[in-house]
Amino acid sequence: MNKKSLLTPQQMQLTIKRLAHEIIENHLQLENTVIIGLQPRGIYVSNRIVDEIKNIISSDKVLYGKMDITFYRDDIRNNLHVANETNIRFDIENKTVILIDDVLWTGRTIRAALDALLDFGRPANVELCVLIDRRFSRQLPIQATYVGRTIDTYDSQKVKVFWKETSEYDEVILIDE
Repeated sequence: MNKKSLLTPQQMQLTIKRLAHEIIENHLQLENTVIIGLQPRGIYVSNRIVDEIKNIISSDKVLYGKMDITFYRDDIRNNLHVANETNIRFDIENKTVILIDDVLWTGRTIRAALDALLDFGRPANVELCVLIDRRFSRQLPIQATYVGRTIDTYDSQKVKVFWKETSEYDEVILIDE
């Protein structure tokens, strides 16, 4: 098994800062814009992006929620799963929603998120922010608006994202199996 570092701790920090700035650049003061992190792994990157955004603009202008999409996925039909918390305490009707996840691979997670989002209203626009985009592995026509890093991988390779909150260090690695 070979491992290759894709993002070091310092690169992750800079990438998250850049993504926050790109979001602010396109949505000054986040007017009519909400941010939703996808459970379980997307919330680590979304928490950090939102913290960076709050350093730039007033925190009362940041509408941030977390959404679990477990029961909207098409790959868990035969398994019993425990859902994570969904916490969206604001209206998304006619707003721009920025979904945040850690890795965009096949697009199926984002398709499930779009289905789940409709239970909360009909947004005017949906954008996607991801830390890592595995661009040549799509099964669905989904593309991120904000990308930390784009990589080309084989289906046999895995991208692992480690966060201080769960692994005591930050790093993104590519594993060849």
